[in-house]
Amino acid sequence: MGKKIQYYIKRIKEGMLKDMWQETLWIYQYARHYWKQMAFYTALGLTGTAISLISSLISRDMVDIITGKQTGLLARTFCFYIGFAVGNIFLSQISTYFSNKISISVDNEIKADIFNKMLVTDLEAIQNYHTGDLLTRWSSDASNISNGILNWIPNLVIFTVRFISTLILVCYNDIIFAMLALLGVPVSMLMSRRLLKRMRGNNKRSAAMNARMSGFNQEAFSNIQTIKAFGLIELYSRHLKELQQDYLNMRLEFQKLSMVTSVIMSITGLMVSYSCYGFGIYRVWSGAITYGTMTMFLSLSGMLTGTLNQLISLVPSAVSLTTSARRLMDIIDMPKEDFSKSGEADLFFEQNKENGISLKFTGISYSYNNGNEIFKGACIDAHPHETVALVGPSGEGKTTMLRLILSLLHPQEGEAVLYGSNNGTFNISPSSRKLFSYVPQGNTMFSGTIASNMRNIKPDATDKEIIDVLKMSCAWDFVKKLPDGIYSKIGERGAGFSEGQAQRLSIARSLIRHSPILLLDEATSALDVATERNVLKNIMNDSYPRTCIVTTHRPTVLSICNRVYAIKDKQCVMLTDEEIEKMVHSF
Repeated sequence: MGKKIQYYIKRIKEGMLKDMWQETLWIYQYARHYWKQMAFYTALGLTGTAISLISSLISRDMVDIITGKQTGLLARTFCFYIGFAVGNIFLSQISTYFSNKISISVDNEIKADIFNKMLVTDLEAIQNYHTGDLLTRWSSDASNISNGILNWIPNLVIFTVRFISTLILVCYNDIIFAMLALLGVPVSMLMSRRLLKRMRGNNKRSAAMNARMSGFNQEAFSNIQTIKAFGLIELYSRHLKELQQDYLNMRLEFQKLSMVTSVIMSITGLMVSYSCYGFGIYRVWSGAITYGTMTMFLSLSGMLTGTLNQLISLVPSAVSLTTSARRLMDIIDMPKEDFSKSGEADLFFEQNKENGISLKFTGISYSYNNGNEIFKGACIDAHPHETVALVGPSGEGKTTMLRLILSLLHPQEGEAVLYGSNNGTFNISPSSRKLFSYVPQGNTMFSGTIASNMRNIKPDATDKEIIDVLKMSCAWDFVKKLPDGIYSKIGERGAGFSEGQAQRLSIARSLIRHSPILLLDEATSALDVATERNVLKNIMNDSYPRTCIVTTHRPTVLSICNRVYAIKDKQCVMLTDEEIEKMVHSF
């Protein structure tokens, strides 16, 4: 006993109760928005409790009438009994309907809110989590929270009222019978204490295992082409079986404790039931109570024990709820992007849309959280009607520079500014992201149609506007030959199109936005040299005052760029015409 007390004291000192209180307050932030739904759900539950108790009383009277052969009251009592039974059926269905409606609505709202908060979380912070883990937290943990918000507090009220009202009714008729019905309380308390001790750790282990499974499946299916190409089918099948075995071992370990607890609780329940039954028979035989009263006692004793177990089960439910809350808090409490200057960004664009917007980085230094330094004092300039290229070996920071420009990453030192022809300036921030169009590396087309991909960026785009940007990106040549044209289907990750075709569609999607600054990150790597040059020339010859920045491994297009920066020694060094020509010829 002393060791157990020391254990709980240690856990309290470690902040267990404080953590659970903080998690409860976090859940309350959501719960307070749904108090009307919880009140309605509680009212339905209390009404059901009242009907059940009244039905027990009517059942008692009906049995007494039958055994006493008072046939004159039988018909009326039987009608009441049937009426309440039918009413209980309708109430149960109504309760189930509204419970599902409210539960799904709350679940959708909470998931939408958490989804939005995840999307505005700082990129570098959220990338510390595997996408499978994020998916598990968003789906399973968010659903646990929504179900808990709707059920926990109402059920606490419903079960408490049901237990107290049932106990009062039993005590009013026979105090000894009530004591027999409560014989299982000490056993239930001991079992719940043992379960509670292991519940929080088990919940964390289960959530972590689910995240591992989800992450493995997500990675495997998204990289199925690579798995096939490298002949990794057997390896991944083996990995899956290992994960499944780990999951099985974990579930069996949990199940053993549950089995022992269930057996003890079931035997205790049987002992209580048989004790009540035997005592009821004795009381009827001795003439102390009627058959109807015994029937009522047996019904109420089951309700009393069942309600008590339901109340006790709310304790591990609370632990599970707070565990899910902590997992979501870990994500949501991470730094958020600041979009507070979005309106100012719109005004800045309106003031400069005729002549375009320039970009200037001065003294930029950036290191990743792991200490990997990428830039130190880097500088870069880009202006409207210019195409500026960034070149350098793979891994030297070209993509990182574009992420800094987009404010997906934030420099530790230096100045990152946009400025217009009227000398107005706007500091680069998440709010300025709406002034950019971006084509990242790889196939980034969404499933749907070509037109829907374009209208994701510009919802009011006409068919003509879509065709115009497809022509500019040299994609119309193959799109016009498709049976459904711009309404042709695109599979997941651009399935149904070659890499080069998907790249041209991605470029077209970025152009339809008509943003003043266009960023192309190896966006023409899958194109032949002639098509690559044609795409860039079309962009450069467009009358729209666009500032274009491209990263490339291939120097063949550098001769048509206005300026070329080479990333060397964590700096952006502007190359001379001679250096550019030398790179082109040596390629």
